Amino acid sequence: MLLDLPSAAFWPDYRPEVTAAVTVVLAVVLAKLVDRALAKRGRVISAVGGGELSPVADTRLRLVRRLIFVVIIVIGIALALSQFEAIKRVATGVLASSAVLGLVVGFAARQTLANAVAGVLLAITQPIRVGDLVTFEESTGTVEDVRLTYTYIKLGDGRRLIVPNERLAQSSIENHTIVDPRVHVEVSVWIEPGGDVGRALEVLGAQPDVDVTVADVEKDGIRLAAGTWAERPADRADVAARLRASCLEILRREGLSSSVGASDPD
Repeated sequence: MLLDLPSAAFWPDYRPEVTAAVTVVLAVVLAKLVDRALAKRGRVISAVGGGELSPVADTRLRLVRRLIFVVIIVIGIALALSQFEAIKRVATGVLASSAVLGLVVGFAARQTLANAVAGVLLAITQPIRVGDLVTFEESTGTVEDVRLTYTYIKLGDGRRLIVPNERLAQSSIENHTIVDPRVHVEVSVWIEPGGDVGRALEVLGAQPDVDVTVADVEKDGIRLAAGTWAERPADRADVAARLRASCLEILRREGLSSSVGASDPD
């Protein structure tokens, strides 16, 4: 006599759940494969071009990858939910009152939607790009990533400033490298009060690609500002350290250094 096994009714009873789970898994796998393909294509383009992607292309490629990833996941979840009759009936009723639902959802998610729209606009208009040195509300750092809703800025001390894209789109941003990727670096050194300013300007200005000016005169000494250029924003700290060290060494060798220079915060 054949036994009625519980497993015999598994598929008819749990078909929607299994189908929905498989659909979500396939959507996630497809989204990851497409994302990897786009990332690989970007690396191939940069290799063919003989270097890294330009800041403009890199910023737009990141946005396209995230948009496609989100769209695939959303479609997968929608298809998974459509396997359930109860949800289908609810969806039919919702579509009948789509205008009211649109107002409710739009009001509830206004901030998120505004940030997402601003992120798309930032990627298209490119006031800032990945790798740019920018100043936003008195904080200066390098743009690390422009995402759909937030932009990540790496500050000089290693901290991350995470700014909603809507605020970036509505505020003034000082972009130091949007025209020229080089960054001007300036350090301060000091000479004794009454020191030979002309000689100090001469010996410090003799360094390649270094400009020197008198920045300030105080009772404790005379502050000189020495400036040069860093090829990339990421190099500015190293360039500043080398420039300061070379200036202090030249002033010491010429007998023009001041004790103030060793503790100068710049």
